[in-house]
Parts: sequence; C-alpha cells; structure tokens
Amino acid sequence: MITSIQGLLVAATPLHAIIELNGLGYEVNIPVTTAEKLPASGSTVRLHTLVIYREDSQTLYGFATPAERDFFRLMIEHVTGVGPKMALIIMSKLSLPSLESAIRVGDIATLAKCPGIGKKTAERLVIELRAKVGATGSSESVLTASGATDDNASPADSRLRDAVLALTALGYKTADADEAVRRCLLTLGPKATTEQLIKKALGS
Repeated sequence: MITSIQGLLVAATPLHAIIELNGLGYEVNIPVTTAEKLPASGSTVRLHTLVIYREDSQTLYGFATPAERDFFRLMIEHVTGVGPKMALIIMSKLSLPSLESAIRVGDIATLAKCPGIGKKTAERLVIELRAKVGATGSSESVLTASGATDDNASPADSRLRDAVLALTALGYKTADADEAVRRCLLTLGPKATTEQLIKKALGS
C-alpha cells in the first residue's frame, strides 16, 4: 500500500496536486484543507496517501497529516453512503479538529451544511463515527518547502479548536468560525496563539 508520496509539486488546485517523482507525474486528489498548506509550485512536498482501487481505475488521495488520511478512511469504510468524493467535500469544508468536535457533540446542523451533505448523512456520520473520533491522533501540521511536515506546528490543532469554540460562543456559526480561523492561521503562521487567532478573526 502507498502510504505517502514525496516529490516535486508541479501544480496544484484546491482539489488536486500533481507531484513528480522519479520522472513520473502523480495526480493526487486532496481536500481544500490540505491545498491550503501546500508550498509553492516547484517545491518538494510530502503527502500522506490512500489509494482506492476499482475494477477499472486506481485513485490516489493525499492529506497533510496521517490523522486526516485516517479520518478519510474511517468515513469511506464505516459510513453508509459516504464515498471518497463526498468524504473529500466534507474534509474540504471543515478542518479535522472541527469535524471531530462536531461529531463528538452531535452537531448535525454544522455537518449538514457541507455541500451535498443532507441531514441523514450528517446523522450517519455522528452515529457511525462518534465512538471512533479521536482514535486517529488528530494533529494539524503545515507542509514545508523541504517536503516534511513542520513538527513545531503540531499543537496547532488544539489552538484552532479553542479559537473556533470561542468564536461560536460569540455567535459565529461553527462552519464560518472554522473557515475564519483557518484563514487566520495561514496569515499569522503555525505558531500563532489562540488569542491571536481570535483577535485576527474578529478583525477580519
């Protein structure tokens, strides 16, 4: 099984990355939350991958962290009606910490706001995954130009989650708060404090 790929980032869109390795170009399907962390084209990048095999094709999916890849696998293997395409949509709308939080507390409304995800699918996500969330060892990391993840950025998941909770307490919708905090994390950098993230989000 191909668990990761490291090579030259040739091109990227919000949902795809082309990585060149040993003269071959690999098209990797990615969620928006991973695309946000990619370095500039021409840099070395490493993605944690899962290959989905079908009778007539094989498709490569890539993620910034092993935890995100494992959560993707959980969804497509354990939630009825959720395939790879829908799982990518869900992970593109909400960061992993916010997804796990929404599932853990049964926040159907937030999950149902993901494009193409109805109330029934959101309920299945909660029912099927509530006991499993957290088992993937969630961690946020930033993909660096050197191709490795920035280990110094790994605690960012708890800061992101705390900032989102603070904004929702102030009246923000969870999905809006998550998107705002993710944008602020990209602007301020992976070492931004929870307080800095909240202030930046409130001022944007």
